[in-house]
Amino acid sequence: MKTIRILNKEIRWEVPVIALSAVVVAIVCILKLGGNNKTDSTALAPTPKVELLYGYDVSKYEVFQGKVESGQTLSHLLEGHTSQVNINRIATEAKPTYNFRSIKVGDKYAIFSESDSLGMHLRHFVYEKDKESMVHISLDAESAISVRTEQKEVTYKRRKVSGTISSSLWNCLVENNIPPALAIEIEDIYGWSVDFFALHEGDTFTTIFDEKYVDGERAGIGTVWGSKFTHAGKDYYAIPFVQGGKLSYWDEDGKSMRKQFLKAPLKFTRISSKFSNSRMHPILKIRRPHHGVDYAAPKGTPVVAIADGTVTAKYWDKNGGGNVLKIKHTNGYSSAYLHLNGYVKGINVGTRVSQGQKICFVGNTGHSTGPHLDFRVYKNGKAIDPLKIPSNPVEPIKKENAAAFENIKTKVLAELAGEVRKKEQVGRYDLWPETRSEIKLSHTDSVRMKIEEGALWQALEKID
Repeated sequence: MKTIRILNKEIRWEVPVIALSAVVVAIVCILKLGGNNKTDSTALAPTPKVELLYGYDVSKYEVFQGKVESGQTLSHLLEGHTSQVNINRIATEAKPTYNFRSIKVGDKYAIFSESDSLGMHLRHFVYEKDKESMVHISLDAESAISVRTEQKEVTYKRRKVSGTISSSLWNCLVENNIPPALAIEIEDIYGWSVDFFALHEGDTFTTIFDEKYVDGERAGIGTVWGSKFTHAGKDYYAIPFVQGGKLSYWDEDGKSMRKQFLKAPLKFTRISSKFSNSRMHPILKIRRPHHGVDYAAPKGTPVVAIADGTVTAKYWDKNGGGNVLKIKHTNGYSSAYLHLNGYVKGINVGTRVSQGQKICFVGNTGHSTGPHLDFRVYKNGKAIDPLKIPSNPVEPIKKENAAAFENIKTKVLAELAGEVRKKEQVGRYDLWPETRSEIKLSHTDSVRMKIEEGALWQALEKID
């Protein structure tokens, strides 16, 4: 049996250990008993849970939630919650932020009111103008109005999707549970290279993109990080790169996807009649030249300019063309748009327009058997087939950007070909390196890092 000597006396070694353990147990019991003897007055009362809607405590208001129905205006939404005078004031005060004449069927809104012996008093009106943002209208006790906008939290999910086309790009996306909105992005990227009115069965695509989510629901498309579209056996790559402060897309050789002319002036339609020197006119029943391409589309479909230019004519063609718009482009080219339903506000003779800018709307005016766009192109005044316009790329990747472009291209092509690790994917800082946050460490953080690196004593010497 082992012993230890304390004050010149030998005792068994277990005794101090047992005594120490008894002291520890006694302390724990005292603490527990002391805790149990606390009065209710010192106990923390549970914090009542506050239910918030759009940031407002619903327990303080009478709340009404709804969606805009067909034919409703701001007056319909707020009727019974405040006076017509206040409704007019709200519309006026909010106009610089949001024009309530633009409310859309299905948009969500909420009304927060207080009531007293004098009736209902509107305090807050929240209107979701789109999936990502909302307008807050608040009225205080003196009916002073304040207006502000709020952005919802948007999250992004990176996706890589592929598909094989059997009819149209749009149908292919729907059939594969891919957001149809991606079709707009793909057509915008390849609008100068691929004729989406002449897709072949068996054409394929692979696209990497961010899908946006708001409130857990799909809310649109974010950045497209790269794409490959195979049309008629030819591969078309799209590599994202920022040059001149603008995000654009380039082929694998560093040539811009953007060219002088778009392939078509509108989307999601079909060609109902092509360029011909002798076509049977559907109304006049005689053969005559049809020096344009007819795109069948619903009335009101937006039409865009195929290239930068200046509006030279806007008139009614009494010979059957209906509403007509003409635009002069560079290098002797001009374009014409016939049978229009109307024009975009601000489009007049002399107006400068940009490639892809909305200029007019499909109609059924003049000699027409149904809504369509008669689109024509001229070279030095002579009609040419719009489907055969030669088009050269705009400025290529600059020499000083070549190395950065090659780095991004390598990452994009690798991800399109297979799975890669996250750190090998192209990200925001690759395209916009200037947005990378500069990390500034406090003295404490700096000391902590040194400790973690093993320089413990040197770090401790610097602590005040």
